[in-house]
Amino acid sequence: MPADPLHRAGMPQRSTTSQPPSGSGASAIEVRRSTRRRRTVSAYREGDRTVVLIPARMSEAEEQRWVTVMLDKLAAQESKRVLGDDELAERAARLSAQYFEGRARPTSVRWVTNQNTRWGSCTPAEGSIRLSHRLQGMPEYVVDYVLLHELAHLLVPGHGPRFWRLLEAYPRTERARGYLEGVVAAERLPHPPGARGD
Repeated sequence: MPADPLHRAGMPQRSTTSQPPSGSGASAIEVRRSTRRRRTVSAYREGDRTVVLIPARMSEAEEQRWVTVMLDKLAAQESKRVLGDDELAERAARLSAQYFEGRARPTSVRWVTNQNTRWGSCTPAEGSIRLSHRLQGMPEYVVDYVLLHELAHLLVPGHGPRFWRLLEAYPRTERARGYLEGVVAAERLPHPPGARGD
């Protein structure tokens, strides 16, 4: 029987695609197994997909463990990169298209340093959205949630049932809210003497 060209040395032996665990930044994960890989595992983003490259000999359990490790590693790298205002506006446009059928169209989206008691704000009459600089460095799904929250205000003022129904479309709403509540709670904890350079 002739050799399958996809199983030649150096080519992926098997490629699988699955939905990611909630909280990861991508919509799908593709695992590519390679006979040339012996020990190394790597991952990268390809559009809205995360590609994880693993050795062909790995068990299913090892694959699952490494996918989780690599997703966490990518998320940590991405959270260190600060988006500029232009990238923030592009991200808002993508989120609006993905979750609100493109109906939320801000005129401006930018970081501000004067919001220390809220994570974001929106002025629907102007179409402007401002995010607190304190979000910089937080996980992508948290920043996305705050962006979506403010985008939703362009469609529905206030925080009534219709507003929250809009945000139900984002699968990480509860997780992001929990993260932000944890940050606020941590800020309120008493700091031991010397912890802040006293």
